[in-house]
Amino acid sequence: MPYTLDSCLRSRRDFPALVKNPDLAFLDGPGGSQVPSVVVDAIADVYASCNVNTHGNFAPSREVDRRMEVARSVVAAFLGAPSGACISFGQSMTTLSFNLSIAIGRTLAKGDEVLITQLDHEGNRGPWLSLQERGVIVREVRLLESGELDAADMAEKITPRTKLFAIGASANSLGTVNDIALARRLTREVGALLVVDAVHYAPHFPIDVQAMGTDFLLCSGYKFYGPHVGVLYSRPGALDLLPTDRLSVQDPAAPYRIETGTLNHAAIDGVRAAVEYIAGWGAGTSLRERIVDAMTQIAAYEHDLAQYYHDEVRRIPGVRVWGPDFAARRARAPTVSITLAKATAAQAAIAAGNQGICVWDGDFYAARPVQVLGLAEGGGLLRTGVSMYNTREELNRLLTVLKTLS
Repeated sequence: MPYTLDSCLRSRRDFPALVKNPDLAFLDGPGGSQVPSVVVDAIADVYASCNVNTHGNFAPSREVDRRMEVARSVVAAFLGAPSGACISFGQSMTTLSFNLSIAIGRTLAKGDEVLITQLDHEGNRGPWLSLQERGVIVREVRLLESGELDAADMAEKITPRTKLFAIGASANSLGTVNDIALARRLTREVGALLVVDAVHYAPHFPIDVQAMGTDFLLCSGYKFYGPHVGVLYSRPGALDLLPTDRLSVQDPAAPYRIETGTLNHAAIDGVRAAVEYIAGWGAGTSLRERIVDAMTQIAAYEHDLAQYYHDEVRRIPGVRVWGPDFAARRARAPTVSITLAKATAAQAAIAAGNQGICVWDGDFYAARPVQVLGLAEGGGLLRTGVSMYNTREELNRLLTVLKTLS
């Protein structure tokens, strides 16, 4: 069944924050989504029934072990991974990125090259830039004014010296969806690893890591209606080759090899509940089929809503929309960032906030694209993001505020 406005209105009853704050418009999904009650209940149940550590010879500990393995399997289905053995958890995407970069850095020699982009969030730049301390050369793919990466520049900069390419699947700043197929083809030609940051992509599109062909993919549960947990997918066998930071007592096999210390079991079970909640909106005989169907239908709803806002906001005098045009690119995240001629992004966000509308201003930790586009000194961008529970009425409220600032 298509995900429609009626579906959206039904979903809103599942989110306690929306029920308790009916006058707030949460248009801040790119910074983190709200969570449904089933996620809250799952987290609470861990604390209520099995708040113990793993691998013990008693019932509550065995239950934690079971829930952790189920969570890995459910997230594997969400990402299209072959099994839960490919799924590692961590404090955040950034923490896992640093752990991954440190491990991969130990396999690199002085003069080896790593490629990043000017479009990415710092979570997929900073960990790789830190490898310069080891003598690794870090290069950037150029960002065009259109909000898209320069494909010719990418092809030129991926050479036999390139050992790894870190690229975002979608930009949290501009909504751009990058050409991961091109990145994969180019990296395979030179035998380089491909690391994909899917933090902003995972909430809005079905993912198939096997079809994508990536070696590693990272995302964050709190972007797709779950708690703050980082997720790392590793291609089978890829993690086992890396000299990760770990204690001597840590299981050296994937997926545990990169997990340091005791994990947040309650939050991880919350991620499992979030994925199963999404799947509940889809049809199919398997969990994977239900996830793909639900994400496909929700993506279409979000895209149409974001395109409506994109088309309307650009009509306001003095507003400039940044990023790819919706009419030109169907593959675009439902994130719209603007600048205003007569108000800074912060002033617009304050005005919206005073009317109960939650939107972000600034660079959203995507400092490099904001800098490259010449927007940093002016206060950056005003960003609006659509999630499964948003409505056109909420966007119209924001449009009304923005018209008063034009």
